[in-house]
Amino acid sequence: MTSAFSEILGVRISNARSYREVYETLKSAIYLSPSYITVNNVHTVVKSVLNKEYKEVLNNSFLSLPDGKPLSLVAKLKGEKNINRIFGPSFFEKTLDWGQTDGIKHYFFGASVETLEKMNNLIMYRFPSTIISGSFSPPYREFTFEDNELFLKRMNESSADIFWIGLGAPKQEIWMYENYKKLDHGVMIGIGAGFNYLAGNTKHAPEWMKNASLEWLFRLIQEPGRLWKRYLVTNNLFIFFVILELLGLRKFNK
Repeated sequence: MTSAFSEILGVRISNARSYREVYETLKSAIYLSPSYITVNNVHTVVKSVLNKEYKEVLNNSFLSLPDGKPLSLVAKLKGEKNINRIFGPSFFEKTLDWGQTDGIKHYFFGASVETLEKMNNLIMYRFPSTIISGSFSPPYREFTFEDNELFLKRMNESSADIFWIGLGAPKQEIWMYENYKKLDHGVMIGIGAGFNYLAGNTKHAPEWMKNASLEWLFRLIQEPGRLWKRYLVTNNLFIFFVILELLGLRKFNK
């Protein structure tokens, strides 16, 4: 995959063209130095505008995938024709599927014990040759130094190639940035709600809603109590910031 990126509100979003291309790039990265990949949407990009340290986290990732359809649309408005949406949960499933042939070993970190158990069972049903090297449900609180030492010890002992991190944004990106260099081998990928999608806890939006950039509305209907404020504020801020950037009224790359 080309290493080129599109800059959106100061965040370097990888010009990903297809799921397969990203997968092949990921396979290559497994055998390089440890790294991490972020899966980005309107929420993470707006967070980065409001928090320079978080922007640094996103811009230091090996790949910053355009998970949200609006990101690829804005990149195309800015002249990048060879970029397509890479929806995180779909990439997760495709990597599990394709990884069967390549012998890729997976480790799952995040979500509840029940969700991980349900997901692991579904993976073995749908992708029976998948190698699951381990999974762990961390506590729902701030991690201590001792916690992280234990988490990384288990990860390294698993000898996994890909570590799927499902802590939610921005926590997962910050955690990967602070800890990826402690891996002996492999790539961390922040997958957000990917575990819940695969376990069946969260339903996929219809294709027409995905194509119309309305997936946020479908998720809002499913989880109004948790997501209403995030979408109401974040989506409007994104539109406002993008208009400022496209009109040249504000630069976001400082």
